[in-house]
Amino acid sequence: KPSTSRCLCTMGRIDLHSHTTASDGSLTPEELVRLAKQQGVATLAVTDHDTISGLPQAIAEGERAGVEIIPGIEISCLYGTTELHILGYFISPDDPHLAPALIKYQASREERNPRIVERLRELGCDLTYADIKAAAGSATVGRPHIAQALVRRGYVNSVSEAFDRYLADGAPAYIPRLLPSPGEAIGLIRRIGGIPVLAHPVYTSRLKEPFEQVCETLKGLGLLGIEAIYSSHSRQQTDRYRSISKNQGLLVTGGSDFHGETKPNLLVGTGYGNLSVPSDLLEPMRALAAG
Repeated sequence: KPSTSRCLCTMGRIDLHSHTTASDGSLTPEELVRLAKQQGVATLAVTDHDTISGLPQAIAEGERAGVEIIPGIEISCLYGTTELHILGYFISPDDPHLAPALIKYQASREERNPRIVERLRELGCDLTYADIKAAAGSATVGRPHIAQALVRRGYVNSVSEAFDRYLADGAPAYIPRLLPSPGEAIGLIRRIGGIPVLAHPVYTSRLKEPFEQVCETLKGLGLLGIEAIYSSHSRQQTDRYRSISKNQGLLVTGGSDFHGETKPNLLVGTGYGNLSVPSDLLEPMRALAAG
């Protein structure tokens, strides 16, 4: 198992879903950890999309700042025709199975993004992929970077408007990408020692299949938990997802899904102001990770 940075304090917030500039966040790993410290976060999972490149810096800064960093990842997969995201916690970044899979997933993103920009140009938005890639810097280009470019050029007023008008699933500039199956994504996370958890289940509302059945299917593939506590979940949704987790013997986790500028009103640790992830959720996760 990889080492994680340990917080010396016994009290503090936990946040098990966050992103850095290694994927589509706006803060570097170090900046994210420092902000988490300011926000009173004692334990933070760094879960960038399809990459672990930000973990070494986050763990090192966590050691310095006194924030425990749980090494994680978020992998997109295709359930039927709907994209789902699987979070992986306590992963082993050096596992030899991981790098080849991530190269394949990142190549799929790189192949899709220029096609999205070309579609936007056909729709009258004068963007170039070279400009977007330059603005993203060392980060893997994602739809949020394209959305930010649309804002900069004045075609929309906000990132959320960019997604609604152009980039969301089914929108005019949406281009699907090749994604692994849920079994492949979950299996990879299990193979590298991690705990696979279904992210933000509220987004599964696009599925025609009942959520309980989705969970049963994913559990059969090796899923171990549900992110029942999430920034945009209502109290009723949280209660429902927690109840389903209990009934199906799945772990409950929670996180903000912090990205920074692309979700400007959402803060690490507190989400939209009312997020509170109970610290006692960590112990069952630690027990599973310890094997």
